Amino acid sequence: MTSGAVAVLTAAGSGSRLGLGYPKALAELAGRSLVGHAASRLCATGEIGALVVTAPAEHLAQFRAALAAEPGLTVPWQVVAGGASRQASVSAGLAALESSREPGDVYDVVLVHDAARPLAPPALMRRIIDAVRAGHRAVVPGLAVTDTIKQVDDDADAPDASGAVRVAGTVDRAALRAVQTPQGFAWDLLLRAHAAGAARAGVESTAATDDSALVEALGEAVWIVDGDPRALKITTEQDLAVAEVLVLTEGDPMDPAPTTQPAGLPRVGIGTDVHAFADPALGRELWMAGLHWPGENGLAGHSDADVVAHAAADAIFSATGLGDLGSNFGTSAPEWAGASGASLLAEAAARARAAGFQIGNVAVQLVGNRPRLGARRAEAEAVLTAAAGAPVTVTATTTDGLGLTGRSEGVAAIATALVVG
Repeated sequence: MTSGAVAVLTAAGSGSRLGLGYPKALAELAGRSLVGHAASRLCATGEIGALVVTAPAEHLAQFRAALAAEPGLTVPWQVVAGGASRQASVSAGLAALESSREPGDVYDVVLVHDAARPLAPPALMRRIIDAVRAGHRAVVPGLAVTDTIKQVDDDADAPDASGAVRVAGTVDRAALRAVQTPQGFAWDLLLRAHAAGAARAGVESTAATDDSALVEALGEAVWIVDGDPRALKITTEQDLAVAEVLVLTEGDPMDPAPTTQPAGLPRVGIGTDVHAFADPALGRELWMAGLHWPGENGLAGHSDADVVAHAAADAIFSATGLGDLGSNFGTSAPEWAGASGASLLAEAAARARAAGFQIGNVAVQLVGNRPRLGARRAEAEAVLTAAAGAPVTVTATTTDGLGLTGRSEGVAAIATALVVG
């Protein structure tokens, strides 16, 4: 028995502007179909008891296969042939829900959604359902219009030979909303609205562009709740690319581990290292940026205390999530005692690659009064680049006499690394 909300998901459009040669709703977004994304998000509300998807009659099998592959479809669902217009398709979906309703099934809310808006979040859908149940029998999500809107002449002379049309006036955008889906309705109201507007559904030119227009035609109130920018409509290749970026950067809410970094995206890490100068009486030599600096007092440390190389290695570990310099080469690992900074950097790069990452580049800034890096910068970059197997650049600065670096008590380095994996 089904009780509560049900949904119609329209996917019968050809999507000719995408130029795919097959229905737009079957287009792939981050490895899944648009219709699969939209259907799974409807189910993720926890409110939907039954779902009907309307699809082109000649592609029903492909749609059923795409939806069968969706683990997020946890409610009874069916695919039916759509109609000649979006309005006709919704009517077909409503009829399918009505015909499959069993004795005792109670539908209080019906959501009408478009597969062309695959990333509409479940939270938005629940907001609409809650508003309908609160007494607003027709609810649509909308976004405030941020562009200035001009009304243009629509007479027979427009546009002119140059393609220009004359502005008839400027519309007050404060009272305008860009409407999205899903739209929510009391079940009985939407049935009545479609029945009253059935004569319009036969051809696209007269059909309603959204279901709330049919409700308005009955003289019933339609209410707007805040929409969501993620519920963008996929119409062009650019729209699809934007949606792909949204999934990759924000994560897929249907992913069981949405905080996992998607494969293929760049990752950035930050590394730092600080060492004090050793007691000159110890005669410790200075190694910095992979180079030996004769005549300079060395730095105190477990290895050679090369802050530039160490910061670079630390940044690689940070970017790849493989720990940090201390957890990889700390004092508890005696095999690294006295090791050169270049060898530590080479080992860090090798561990990163073994974990499946590619290193794009590393940038390091040395902070201190000495040694003077400028004359040996190219030499240092060549040594560190060879160790990392990726471009390493080195710059230097001072702290104008402030802190341990300013007092020449020690030096520091800060690095960033870019990896992909």
